[in-house]
Amino acid sequence: MYFVYLLLCKDGSIYTGITTDVERRFAEHKAGKGGHYTKSRKAIRLLYTESQPDRSSASKREAEIKTWSKKEKLVLIKCI
Repeated sequence: MYFVYLLLCKDGSIYTGITTDVERRFAEHKAGKGGHYTKSRKAIRLLYTESQPDRSSASKREAEIKTWSKKEKLVLIKCI
């Protein structure tokens, strides 16, 4: 199982990614080892997770969410 997740960064931006282990991946982001975007913007909070049956589905959903505005992402987060 894969997960799509959204993180809040210190600069107010929202990062979207996929993983098989949300807690581990969030810890990597917080430690500055989760990728260039969150290393420079400092991930501070996990906002949303969504399970997907496989990597392909998770990647497609991630790509879809990444096209959304911040406002649209906030609407998704509030729907949980």
